[in-house]
Amino acid sequence: MKKLATTLGALAVSATAAIADNPVVLNAVGTWSSLTNYQKHEEPFFNQRLNEASGGEIVGKIQSQSGLGLKGFEIMRMVKNGVFDFAFGLPGYVAAENAIFEGADLSTLTQDIDTQRKVADAYFDTLSAAFEEIYNAKLLMLYPFPSQTLWCNAEVNGIADLEGKKIRVYSTTLGDFVEGVGGTSVTVAFSEVIPALEKGVVDCAITGTMSAYTAKWSQVATHAYTLRVGWGLAFGAMNLDKWNSLSPEQQALLETELEALTDSMWAETATEDDIAISCITGGTCEIGEAGSMTLVEPTADDLTARDKIATDVVLARWAERCGADCAANWNETVGPILGLKAEAK
Repeated sequence: MKKLATTLGALAVSATAAIADNPVVLNAVGTWSSLTNYQKHEEPFFNQRLNEASGGEIVGKIQSQSGLGLKGFEIMRMVKNGVFDFAFGLPGYVAAENAIFEGADLSTLTQDIDTQRKVADAYFDTLSAAFEEIYNAKLLMLYPFPSQTLWCNAEVNGIADLEGKKIRVYSTTLGDFVEGVGGTSVTVAFSEVIPALEKGVVDCAITGTMSAYTAKWSQVATHAYTLRVGWGLAFGAMNLDKWNSLSPEQQALLETELEALTDSMWAETATEDDIAISCITGGTCEIGEAGSMTLVEPTADDLTARDKIATDVVLARWAERCGADCAANWNETVGPILGLKAEAK
């Protein structure tokens, strides 16, 4: 009996070694290598955590979209085609395929991160169905970048001063907001924003607070207007064929680990706005050199004007391009959280 137990034990060790010798390899693409989400979460998760949590059974390999020279718009098509097994990205970059992808991060609708998470949770199933249908992908997580605000190389003291300004955007819904305030929306790649601000191609540009700080926009922009016009909500999605090739145990492990990753990303992002804004406007800055931009916070009148633009322009335009059924679904899922209704005009 003792010999049998020893033999079985040896077989078990051998089987574990065999699994570790032939791990499931997940090739992933992340977001931007210069930002916290990639540095502290996406990259360590794939290059270290998956291997540790699975005992070597699942091994991840990840590169950033910025490191690969990708713009973001092509990422989910590459997942669909099996070039990548997993991708982190922004729904705004896949909205060209279907406006339904915009629904959890429509411009200006949420002004605090707790509400934004409720919105993301409420819209998760809708996005999940869209990812499966359009990209043959399984949506596994939604997480935020710091809030998207306005950085201007011109004097801006409130929402009224945006009228007539040329403003850099990266999504249709941000363009709707800009046009709603009487500005002109201009699409400019993130890497080209600094020269665009310098040369007057744009007067203002929209990006996240920490993105603006780490990219040193304070070298060319003078006014930081902190009206939240979006959250840069991001997703983690996996090729469905690859997902289905995993064992139920492997799927359960991946879901558990990604749920923990999601929670940590929401928690950290919640702290980044205050840190980045303080740094970029000459306040206390423990993460690097402070900038000297003028801080302009939205007034009560600004928020009232924002409410009207959100309903009459942002939601109305989105409802029109997404369609009646899409808008009705949004009104049942997200609408009650925000007290808003999407109706085409």
